[in-house]
Amino acid sequence: MSNNQGHYYNKETTMKIEQIYTGCLAEAAYYIESNGEAAIIDPLREVDAYLQRAEKDNAKIKYIFETHFHADFVSGHVDLALRANAAIVYGPTAETNFKAHIAEDGEVFQIGDITISVLHTPGHTPESTTYLLKDASGKPYCIFTGDTLFIGDVGRPDLAQQGELTAADMAGTLYDSLHSKILVLPDDVLVYPAHGAGSACGKNMSKETFDTLGNQKQVNYALKAADKESFIREVTDGILPPPQYFAKNAAINKQGYARFEQVMEKGLQALTPEVFEMMANETGALILDVRDPQVFAKGFIPSAINIGLGGQFAPWVGSLITDLQQPILLVTEADKAEEAITRLSRVGYDNTIGYLEGGMDAWKASGRDVDTITSISATEFESIAASDPSVNVLDVRKPGEYASEHLEMTLARPLDYINDWTHEVKPGAQYFIHCAGGYRSMIAASILKARGVEDVIDIAGGYAALKNTGLQRTDFACPSKAMNS
Repeated sequence: MSNNQGHYYNKETTMKIEQIYTGCLAEAAYYIESNGEAAIIDPLREVDAYLQRAEKDNAKIKYIFETHFHADFVSGHVDLALRANAAIVYGPTAETNFKAHIAEDGEVFQIGDITISVLHTPGHTPESTTYLLKDASGKPYCIFTGDTLFIGDVGRPDLAQQGELTAADMAGTLYDSLHSKILVLPDDVLVYPAHGAGSACGKNMSKETFDTLGNQKQVNYALKAADKESFIREVTDGILPPPQYFAKNAAINKQGYARFEQVMEKGLQALTPEVFEMMANETGALILDVRDPQVFAKGFIPSAINIGLGGQFAPWVGSLITDLQQPILLVTEADKAEEAITRLSRVGYDNTIGYLEGGMDAWKASGRDVDTITSISATEFESIAASDPSVNVLDVRKPGEYASEHLEMTLARPLDYINDWTHEVKPGAQYFIHCAGGYRSMIAASILKARGVEDVIDIAGGYAALKNTGLQRTDFACPSKAMNS
């Protein structure tokens, strides 16, 4: 599932706190156990790991605490509650379509020798709640802050605006929550957030996944704001629009979803090339190739899209595939279908209908058509650009990356917004594409190729390689140029 970080275990009080961090989602769930009783905070979609942890400790999962309606992943709360016969707990104002305990502000829950208290901390969302854990002696030990407080940042306030409330209004609410509920706690209290660096739920998150509250008061820009007005200005400045799947995942978490086992059973259908091709034609399924980008480039099924499992797979799927109900057929490396289906389900894509048995080797052996994408080195591109400075070069990195440094000849076309700018691309023209290291550029190249742009060329190694060439660079944002035909 993820990287496990057990931060605290005391045999005298039998208190265990384990952070379960999933790097590709930059998401942290938590397992808490004391004297045979356990709680899970913000679980992932697949729940076997939590059940196994509890079984190993001979403990019963008593509560599943949700800090808010997550927007960037589908939580495992519904499945876990059913399988563990545990209560789902949300903070004040939450409304669900399934059975849940909507806690009152200040309500206390007993887990073995320890307690967890509800601190209603709206701002990121109206129902956002921080959970304060006190040890057996009653001493505040840690807080599980969800998306209210991150390490180095706070939650974005623009996801759950209601009625006439603006992002600035929500930011003001978040300021009040932080100052009235969290910053009044002792400095030695540990902060355990729901996300780390790489998540789109904030803009300045640290790579560290926990810290003391006292240190965050010293280093977190948002907590150092001079006053409420400064906080609102700093927190709302420079927020990029949320990925399109955020609102959809939040709705799923509120309404409920199909059982993970059912999703896996439907998706784990090994299909021969003949059946795979037939299903693609009959269902209009998206062919999603999750292999390494450079392996993909050397041979893939025509019209397939490449989003490699080796990168931030689920967030990119969520950003680029706009229909969560889209039927998906998978092309994977050997024994990777189950992982791909799992990671798709984490962001609400439950309609995988099968995978290519035998992978591309079987497809090629069947004599069916194979497409390719040319990939060249940065040095090769330098030679091409020297002879033709008017070539079309698409830099698909994020706007902030482009603004900090880029080749002067490039066009800023962030992959995040490819569905908005594809219409500018001329099908008959040639385009060179790069990102930072090569992962995102192959995604963009495959999408453009699937949409009829035949002459797309990937620059392997991306900007990391291009900056070592003699091509002219700039370190400040310049206006995007019009594309050449």
